[in-house]
Amino acid sequence: MKEKLRIIPFKKQHTKEFHDLNIAWLEKYFYVEDHDREVLENPQSYIIDNGGFIFMVEYQNEFVGTVALINEKEGFELSKMAVDPKYQGLKFGQQLMSYCINFAKEKKWKKLLLYSNRSLENAIYIYRKFGFIEVPVVGSPYSRGDIKMILDLKSHKKSERV
Repeated sequence: MKEKLRIIPFKKQHTKEFHDLNIAWLEKYFYVEDHDREVLENPQSYIIDNGGFIFMVEYQNEFVGTVALINEKEGFELSKMAVDPKYQGLKFGQQLMSYCINFAKEKKWKKLLLYSNRSLENAIYIYRKFGFIEVPVVGSPYSRGDIKMILDLKSHKKSERV
């Protein structure tokens, strides 16, 4: 019987896994910026203590993915989403996205925002599939952030099922 993945709230003891999953992703596709390092080395103080959330993906007794919802001035930023390369292609990222959208709706948030890079064509495709639309990039905290997308949760009909 195939084991299901579990998405669980972050605890301080998950700091290493949160850090390592994101560093591996960043080093595979880009490089680690100072802002990344600051957030990843201090997730409790930078994200949780500022009203944000982190979720961990557990599969077969191993942490294989993560995502953060960072409380920013204009809304919550979907950020620091990473899935272990051994488990990519199993739609764990899409399940995380669906989970975050439903979580945000339960919290009655107005929108989610994210920054990405146009070179990540598969990710951009998935964001659009879930209803994110492109808006002008203003003040990206990442030098690699050449696209900004927003999901209006008030007009969003339903989260994509995977």
